[in-house]
Amino acid sequence: MEWDTGAAAWMLTSASLVLLMTPGLAFFYGGMVRGKSVLNMMMMSFGAIGVVGVIYVLWGWSTSYGSSVAGIFGNPFDQFGLSGTLFDADGAAVASPLGNYPQVIDVAFQVTFAIITVALISGAIADRVKFGTWMAFVAVWVTVAYFPMAHMVWGGGQLSGAEGSIAALIFGTTDGAANTAPIDFAGGTVVHINAGVAALVLALIVGKRKGFGTEAMRPHNLPFVMLGAALLWFGWFGFNGGSAFGANESAGLAWVNTTVCTAAAMLAWLVTEKLRDGHATSLGAASGIVAGLVAITPAAGALRPVTSIVLGVVAGALCALAVGLKYKFGYDDSLDVVGVHLVGGLVGTVMIGFLAADGGLFFGGGANLLVIQIVIALVAVLFSGLVTLVIGLILKATLGWRVSQDVEVGGIDLAVHGETAYENLGGARVVSEVK
Repeated sequence: MEWDTGAAAWMLTSASLVLLMTPGLAFFYGGMVRGKSVLNMMMMSFGAIGVVGVIYVLWGWSTSYGSSVAGIFGNPFDQFGLSGTLFDADGAAVASPLGNYPQVIDVAFQVTFAIITVALISGAIADRVKFGTWMAFVAVWVTVAYFPMAHMVWGGGQLSGAEGSIAALIFGTTDGAANTAPIDFAGGTVVHINAGVAALVLALIVGKRKGFGTEAMRPHNLPFVMLGAALLWFGWFGFNGGSAFGANESAGLAWVNTTVCTAAAMLAWLVTEKLRDGHATSLGAASGIVAGLVAITPAAGALRPVTSIVLGVVAGALCALAVGLKYKFGYDDSLDVVGVHLVGGLVGTVMIGFLAADGGLFFGGGANLLVIQIVIALVAVLFSGLVTLVIGLILKATLGWRVSQDVEVGGIDLAVHGETAYENLGGARVVSEVK
């Protein structure tokens, strides 16, 4: 078979861009925490790369895209260790069902999504959790929450437009497909709602940082935050553009929509911040960038550039307001994962029902698409919330989530990792931790 090398090159480039997003996230989150825990925060992202990178090859791909079990997850033993995924019985490379390139490239692309999704959650529990418990959580959560969600949305499961799905049950089918199929171009439900809900549940289980609400916990390095936001924006072109599965017009549209939605969201966040607080800050600019990127993720292929600007304005303003909810309701989402990723993911997913060029309510498509977008968002919230609750409580009862109070106050970097990010912290008292 003669492969489309242009498509193959684009997909490998996109996979590399998405992989870069997790180190970018490490800078983004690392800059937002205090100097005594920056290395631990960054290690949580790098730890996710290590754990997910290994288990995705073993059972992650199969659980995501193997033969369906009740439309909820793929059989993890169906393609365990990528058996039958790379080569057929004759030794020839297996073709991707999404384009004229080898399927191994799909594996490369999809593993990067799994990595960044679980890494996002870490921001909600910064400064206070055991590194070993986090690593155990990564392995379990990605297995029983992320892989099934990917299967349900992208693997022909319950949240797709396939026959037997929720959409098919509500609106019926034609030729084996739902008459009104849900849209999640690059991961509004799979990545952002999934991670955002998990972040909220874990923040509630783990509890507040010492001093939350009573002492300032300002970002220690705003240039790190800006650098991280820039790397995330750059990597997101692979995230959204690569989800077209080819170097084509759909990828081009996703690129433009991603840019303009993100720019509009940044401006909307800054305006909201200026009106509310009197200052337009660099942290607000970086956060607005991420909010726009999150919102356009499910919609990048369904909207047009002008409606993408509208989506960005709505997402930027709502997310800027949503990050303050933790003070109102008393949960310690350290780095605003809930306000940005959960709220941004919900806004992007639901707004497709209004703004989609094909089927959107504002473009004469009726309410069907809006209804199914709301339904899949709610199902994703419930599924991720329940699964994360069970995992979080089991780990709390077994390994325990919290470091000791002495470690939290003295700094996790030195106590857990035996090192500090900055020389002026090098003389801090070493506190031992029971692991």
